[in-house]
Amino acid sequence: MASTTETGGITGTKDKDYNLIWFVEACLSNALRLETYIQDAERDNDTEIVELFRKAQADSRKGAELGKQLLRSRLGG
Repeated sequence: MASTTETGGITGTKDKDYNLIWFVEACLSNALRLETYIQDAERDNDTEIVELFRKAQADSRKGAELGKQLLRSRLGG
């Protein structure tokens, strides 16, 4: 559910900026978690699941990179 009130006064960060920071962190965290899942599937020699998780990991890395680029451009660094 979307809030109609900006909560940046509480966090010190505008909602849209906070959301972008959260998105990058979530993508990076997902990429790390998927590494464990890949290793589990490799241990069981399940190449189908390994392939699925590697694709998902690549998508998470891509999302993180796109988010980081946008953060850099908006935060001036």
